[in-house]
Amino acid sequence: MALDNQDKTPGKGVWKSGTGKGRRHPKGRQLQDDAWDQVRALLGDAPRRRDLLIEYLHLVQDRYGHLSAAHLRALAEEMRLSMAEVYEVATFYAHFDVVKEGETPPPAQTIRVCDSLSCELAGAQALKSALEEGLDPAEVRVLRAPCMGRCDTAPVLEIGHNHLDFATPEMVRDAIATGDTHTHVPAYQAYADYAAQGGYETLTSLRDGGDWDAVQSKVAASGLRGLGGAGFPSGKKWGFVRGNPGPRYLAVNGDEGEPGTFKDRYYLERVPHLFLEGMLIAAWAVEAETAFIYMRDEYPAVIEILRREIRALEEAGIVAPGYVDLRRGAGAYICGEESAMIESIEGKRGMPRHRPPYVAQVGVFDRPTLVHNVETLHWVARVCREGPDVLSGTERNGRKGLRSYSVSGRVANPGVHLLPAGSTITDIIEAAGGMAQGHVFKAYQPGGPSSGLLPASIDDVPLDFDTLQPLGSFIGSAAVVVLSDQDSARAAALNMLRFFEDESCGQCTPCRVGCEKAVKLMQADRWDQPLLEELSQAMVDASICGLGQAAPNPIRLVMKHFADEI
Repeated sequence: MALDNQDKTPGKGVWKSGTGKGRRHPKGRQLQDDAWDQVRALLGDAPRRRDLLIEYLHLVQDRYGHLSAAHLRALAEEMRLSMAEVYEVATFYAHFDVVKEGETPPPAQTIRVCDSLSCELAGAQALKSALEEGLDPAEVRVLRAPCMGRCDTAPVLEIGHNHLDFATPEMVRDAIATGDTHTHVPAYQAYADYAAQGGYETLTSLRDGGDWDAVQSKVAASGLRGLGGAGFPSGKKWGFVRGNPGPRYLAVNGDEGEPGTFKDRYYLERVPHLFLEGMLIAAWAVEAETAFIYMRDEYPAVIEILRREIRALEEAGIVAPGYVDLRRGAGAYICGEESAMIESIEGKRGMPRHRPPYVAQVGVFDRPTLVHNVETLHWVARVCREGPDVLSGTERNGRKGLRSYSVSGRVANPGVHLLPAGSTITDIIEAAGGMAQGHVFKAYQPGGPSSGLLPASIDDVPLDFDTLQPLGSFIGSAAVVVLSDQDSARAAALNMLRFFEDESCGQCTPCRVGCEKAVKLMQADRWDQPLLEELSQAMVDASICGLGQAAPNPIRLVMKHFADEI
């Protein structure tokens, strides 16, 4: 048909009118003005930096009890991020409750019952069942939760931000009735008392003309190694980081998530400034522009203590305002892995990075970063103040140094016990007052679930670095859980693998699928040992980080030492 013969009626043919099917709004969730106003009020004058996303998600969660889709959309708008970026971060962490349109927000009160091995031995499952049966789910929700770092007072639960030790249903009802759901800060040594006893004199003298290389040599002479679990010689890290051009950062790994471990919390709730001075000495040594402290969200009292004492350091002129940047985790065990922690500090999902490059070269914001554990820095301060002999002067069973053992389970006096690094499990049980009444020693976990289970017959090996590897285990964070003749090694191993299954970040298939498959195989009446061994080897060989690589240890050691149970 010729063009001249086409219908020229307005709204028809090639040209369409403005009343067609064009969109009135862009794709995706629409920005709601009221939610946007609420988010802006919460953020106030704070900078809209990408790395602060998790901090701002906490603000919304704390204020409204959940993260609504409208608030997530408003936060994305305010921070100039895509909704996908905000959503993927919010849904990665266990302590954020994302509520979509049409979904019912969680009740005003949340109870998290710890189901780690120590708490399970103390009756956590029965406690959780009693709470579920006795409380109105419309008013209170009861959730299982991984280790809360209070294994010495098992069973433990958290209601709001209040931890209840040796918890019972009656204690929960009383807390709800009285509204006792806030954080309780224990008595601790504050800045004024620490300074009056010579605190920060060592730091000041080093800043006035100290030689960082000499300090590094002193730390090396003490034999101090990383006490988060890796055991890398602490002083050597400083030279690696300084060997890279600045700006440089320091990041403190306070995500003490290995079940059975509570030594960092023990020291921070008593003498926080020993850690803070050690941190500032290490930061001085590598000329760090900022010191980040990444603290797990399960430690609200510690977070409050650090907020107060960092403020006191700023007021005293020890540090410039903002030099120490305290970051709050959000419930992710994987963030105990140093590169995953750095991802979280940057406001992202806590997924481990492929290495190399290592964090000493490419860390926070892609800059050289020194990473230390809390207890490691506690000892840096003591070594610099008292000399290397404070550690190296103690020797037992051919091993030098001291170790803070977190001891729980079937012992009379659970707690943190500072003992010679050459101590055996027999020494540790003796220091903890012996076995609990009516219990006979059967097995022990020497360094968290990652270290697996060893039988009571292996009682003459020092629990220290490098001594347990020939046994297929390791000391890790020195989280010692003692089992008795009334406990099942098989059930303990299943508890550990369920933890790994739940806490796998999901990035790599060997860990994500391997942990899930292992749990299913371990629930069978008889274990398929050849298949479990094949699965374990695949996880060890192909997992990206230590979680998947160490997760098979409980399986292998139970098959080796407790074959009669499987």
